[in-house]
Amino acid sequence: MAMGAVAMVAMAVVLVVRLGNGSSLLSVGLYGAAFVLSGAVIEMSRRGRTRLGMAVLVTGFVGVLAADWWLRGI
Repeated sequence: MAMGAVAMVAMAVVLVVRLGNGSSLLSVGLYGAAFVLSGAVIEMSRRGRTRLGMAVLVTGFVGVLAADWWLRGI
């Protein structure tokens, strides 16, 4: 649960920085998806699926960050 909460705070900070730089709606959508993912991981952890939650968290965040990097390059 703690990792999900820390990830949620980290994504909030990154989103605020992106919005300060004149970010697009696409970034808001990507980081919004990261918030939803963090909430899902917290719920999985609460139900005893900690390893699955960590795998989902890492895979999802790598996907969000890769998509953000790729879409900024276009």
